[in-house]
Amino acid sequence: MSDPFQIQPELRYGAPVCDEILTGRYFTIGYSWYFRQAKWTLEIINRNDFILQDAERLNNFRADTRLPKRFRAGLNAYKGSGYDRGHLVASANQDIQEIQNSETFLLSNMSPQKPHFNRRMWRKLEEAIRVLNDKEEILETYVLTAPVFYFDKKVNTIGNPNDKYGIDVPVPHAYVKSVLAEDIRGRHSLWTFEMENKRLPGNIEDYLVCTYDMEQIVGGRFWDRISGSDMHKQKKTPIKIWEY
Repeated sequence: MSDPFQIQPELRYGAPVCDEILTGRYFTIGYSWYFRQAKWTLEIINRNDFILQDAERLNNFRADTRLPKRFRAGLNAYKGSGYDRGHLVASANQDIQEIQNSETFLLSNMSPQKPHFNRRMWRKLEEAIRVLNDKEEILETYVLTAPVFYFDKKVNTIGNPNDKYGIDVPVPHAYVKSVLAEDIRGRHSLWTFEMENKRLPGNIEDYLVCTYDMEQIVGGRFWDRISGSDMHKQKKTPIKIWEY
């Protein structure tokens, strides 16, 4: 069997451990059977932007049939739950081709998010990352996204008990995005954000955290294939080249 770390470009700099790796055409999902959702997703924002197509948002939400029914969420799990089907890999990050955008609507790329979180601060962070990626000095932008569960807090679930094949899907307490940007000089910059799954005040800078701390919570190093300076231990990184 081929090693996905050798053939998936978004895994070039590493990824945390997971139960199963789902390799897509344009991004990779590290899946958790226990939590019935991704443990993490990894992407390069529109890595084939030279194709210069412009796909519309497809909104074709559907179950990921690569996963057994007992380990995957279905559409009924979200119906009437009060939670959004929150993208981990953002639709607008993968919008060059229709097949590319379509993959972002697999439910394996979704996680239950509070509407005031998903449609406000989370969206603002996604938009800011695309602004970063569009800068002339940035060659590639890697984004690792992971649900976060705090085990000292109660975990709520969503699900439809009347659905024959329904399962309960745990609701994350928070989410983390770790953004690794490579510039034209081959240098890397790293920002990691932790955001609770609720209405949030302030600006995205308020949610910068130490990458090392989030690795401890999620379980596994985010960028373990980067040698040289140990980037995952760096402190909160000031937003120097990131203006939006």
